[in-house]
Amino acid sequence: MDARLNLFGSPVAGKFLKYINSAGKVISDSTLPAATEELVKIRASQINGCGFCTDMHTKDAEAAGETTQRLHLVAAWREATVFTDAERAALELTEQGTRIADAAGGVPDEVWANATKHYDEEQLAALVGLIAVINAYNRLNVMVQHPAGDYRPGQFA
Repeated sequence: MDARLNLFGSPVAGKFLKYINSAGKVISDSTLPAATEELVKIRASQINGCGFCTDMHTKDAEAAGETTQRLHLVAAWREATVFTDAERAALELTEQGTRIADAAGGVPDEVWANATKHYDEEQLAALVGLIAVINAYNRLNVMVQHPAGDYRPGQFA
């Protein structure tokens, strides 16, 4: 299976990816916990059906020490006891922010209020930015049908 468009071979795509990667670096340099970042990336990628990003972020999370049990339960986080209340709030915000078109009013106030119980303003800014960035990456990869399965942890570091 080949991608419809080689994002790494296009000068325009290369420029765009450079800027979106810079946005991602701002987030990874924030105080938002790295484990939370990976859980958010995985959950949004699952919702969006982005195999490439799901493959990448589960492998990166595992390489960073995330447990197999937690990785297997991300899609069913509501029924799982292995996530902290803060991670659960981040996952709920991720779902609501990713499925924004499904809710006429956007992210419900109670979801936002729950997130504010666990994250300070800078972490919330990073979390919102992260959800936006991973959704952009998911959409890119789904549109061009970038194949999944060959990613190696740290490949783009």
